[in-house]
Amino acid sequence: MTTPTPTQGKGAHEGRLAAGAVVFAAVLLLVGGVLGVLEGASAVSKDKVYVATPHYVYQFNLTGWGWVHIVLGILAILAGVGLLADRTWARWAGIGIAGLSLIAQFLWLPYYPFWSIVMIAVDVFVIWGLTSHRRVSDF
Repeated sequence: MTTPTPTQGKGAHEGRLAAGAVVFAAVLLLVGGVLGVLEGASAVSKDKVYVATPHYVYQFNLTGWGWVHIVLGILAILAGVGLLADRTWARWAGIGIAGLSLIAQFLWLPYYPFWSIVMIAVDVFVIWGLTSHRRVSDF
C-alpha cells in the first residue's frame, strides 16, 4: 500500500479505497448472482436439499421460490458486470437488487437457514460497498 504524495493529498487514497469497495461489491454481486441461479435451479428441480415447512407464514411454492432466485440471480449478474464496466446505472441497480435479494433470503430462511444468513450478509456488504462509493473528483 502506497502513501499519497503531498500533491495527491488524502482524497486520492480514499478514492482508491472507495473504488475497491465497488469492485468488491461487483464481485460479490457476480458470485451471489451465480449462486442464486444455482440455488433457484435446485429449487425448481424439486431437489431434496430444501426442507418444506408446513406452517410458514410466507408459504410459497418451492418452484416459485426457485424462479424468484433465478431472476434475482440473473439481475445480480447483469448489475455486477455493469459495475465492473463502471456504469452509473449499475450502482443503483446493484443497491436495489441486493435489497430485493436480502428480502428474498429473509423469506427463504425456513427452507435453508444457514445459506440464507450467509447470503443476507453478502447482500449487506454489497449495499455497503455501493453506498460508500465516492468518485475521486468528489474530494
